[in-house]
Amino acid sequence: MKIVRVDTEVDDITYGAVEPEGIRLHRGTPLVAWEPTETVVEWDRARLLAPVIPTKIVAVGRNYADHAAEVEAAVPETPIIFLKPPTTVIGPLQAVRIPPQSDRVEHEAELAVVIGTVTRNVAVEDVGPHVLGYTAANDVTARDLQRSDGQWTRGKGFDTFCPLGPAIDTELDPQEGLSLICRVNGEMRQSGSTSDMVFGVGELISFISNVMTLLPGDVILTGTPSGVGPLNHGDRVEVEIEGVGVLLNPVVSA
Repeated sequence: MKIVRVDTEVDDITYGAVEPEGIRLHRGTPLVAWEPTETVVEWDRARLLAPVIPTKIVAVGRNYADHAAEVEAAVPETPIIFLKPPTTVIGPLQAVRIPPQSDRVEHEAELAVVIGTVTRNVAVEDVGPHVLGYTAANDVTARDLQRSDGQWTRGKGFDTFCPLGPAIDTELDPQEGLSLICRVNGEMRQSGSTSDMVFGVGELISFISNVMTLLPGDVILTGTPSGVGPLNHGDRVEVEIEGVGVLLNPVVSA
């Protein structure tokens, strides 16, 4: 199933499931309880939003060896985690805003995990029931600020620095090696596979849940492959993940 969150002419902001004829609207939320309605909205009558608004976004650094190499850093022995604020989240077609404080803003295409249940101290082999599904993400980064600050909060934390979408797919298996691509103005910048992650999804959820409780709707960004590069005013950046679809965002100067 593909789950979307939409603003429609029919029912304002609500969740729905993708069907061949359009989006079947649901009552409630997939994070608690929901049920289908009889209403199917055509795509041209719906505006896709970020598929979830998390209480927190836990991101993982250097989880692809080739990206660690391109930033001249070692592959970590345990996951490097950091937080992005929920205010970084935007949805498809919303603009990434380049802040005036930075001269080097870059894209980072990533697979995002959406947590479905309260998750605390979970073993690797038990993470499956805790995952609602997967979506595409762009861990936008002010690289110059990340380097000058010596830590990552400011460089990763500007408003609009976490596009998510377009849908949550509940049936994907990242262990199968999903392709992950980033394009800027149609030019391919990044191309990788989830099979190349240093730490798999199960390891990441277990590691993080033994540090902090994950709540329904929380998002884990699983790292980016090599090929990160600059974004400039007027660009259009796409993150495409096999099985999820294409997350497209314009880029503007703030």
